[in-house]
Amino acid sequence: MIQAVDLEVRHLRALCAIADTGSVRKAAVQLGMTQPSLTTQLRRIEKAVGGTLFTRGRTGSRPTPLGRSILGRARPIVAEMSALMNAVREVTAQDGGARLRLGGTGSRAVVGWLRRLHARFPETETSIHIDVSANELLQMLADSQLDVAFVQELEGFPLRLPAGVGSRVLVAREPQFIAMSDRHPAAARTEVALEDVSGDPWMVDPTVDDEYAAIRRLFATAGMHPRVVQVHDNTTAADLVASGEAVSPCQPTSVPRHGMVIRPLRDDPLAVRLLLVFRTVTAVERQLDGLYDDLGAAYTEVAWANAAYRRWLLRHDSPLLLRHGTPWPGAEELADGGAVRGLRDVSGTLPAARLSAGD
Repeated sequence: MIQAVDLEVRHLRALCAIADTGSVRKAAVQLGMTQPSLTTQLRRIEKAVGGTLFTRGRTGSRPTPLGRSILGRARPIVAEMSALMNAVREVTAQDGGARLRLGGTGSRAVVGWLRRLHARFPETETSIHIDVSANELLQMLADSQLDVAFVQELEGFPLRLPAGVGSRVLVAREPQFIAMSDRHPAAARTEVALEDVSGDPWMVDPTVDDEYAAIRRLFATAGMHPRVVQVHDNTTAADLVASGEAVSPCQPTSVPRHGMVIRPLRDDPLAVRLLLVFRTVTAVERQLDGLYDDLGAAYTEVAWANAAYRRWLLRHDSPLLLRHGTPWPGAEELADGGAVRGLRDVSGTLPAARLSAGD
């Protein structure tokens, strides 16, 4: 018999997160908690209701019959509370003047995006929240804590957009590069094959959604089995890479630190999709074109400023930075400034242009 229980909304939200993500670890990231904290909370809830709510196995966490029964009642309550909080925040926003709350999973394009948005909306109060978890940012959008966010989606691991959240594709497929010590045997090459680094420990951030699983799947497909280590701290991670203790996947716009080089992976086996995600049916939708164009211009700026990525784009005659056959706003300014000669030909594609001196 189930005893009388006084569950709070936060408990119900935790149960919904575990069910939606199929994982206590992923749910903890989404909720902004540590995994041990969420595990402890789940045990307390199960003790309170007098039964097991989830079965744990190799495929993840799945609701038991009791869990499904409670979830069926919990979801409407969580949805109603979210709707109430949304209404409160909308009223607060109207009383407090214009504001724009941005989010991002971390990109060098964010600084240029903010600069452009300050110029576009000079009277708007702008804030930025950075989180390595795209799922956490999506939940913040759904909870009306953010208005718009720039996120990445690992290839093969699609994001689930919550109700009330829309998306626009910024870059359909961005290749992921690899960071290694400048003393690594493969550092002198213009691109690196997986077999060149299969003997190195691969370092990932466990708080980045699905990065560990993506690396594991990549090497399993290739029939290789390197050691994968998880490091939270970015400073320590960079030091380990520069010292030759490990290699690490990274964004192609990344800037190498001292003692480190960044190279493309041959055949681009790792990639992400870059998305602008936003709250729907709000005032931000009316500003979306400007937000999108400014982000595209900021991304173009950092992409073409990075020599390794620029060479990759030119070598692949890539349409990566084009939208509807024309460059992103700002691309031609870089070309006119001499960063890239002959950015596009009359057909609107990226030719095998000459790099400027010093590249």
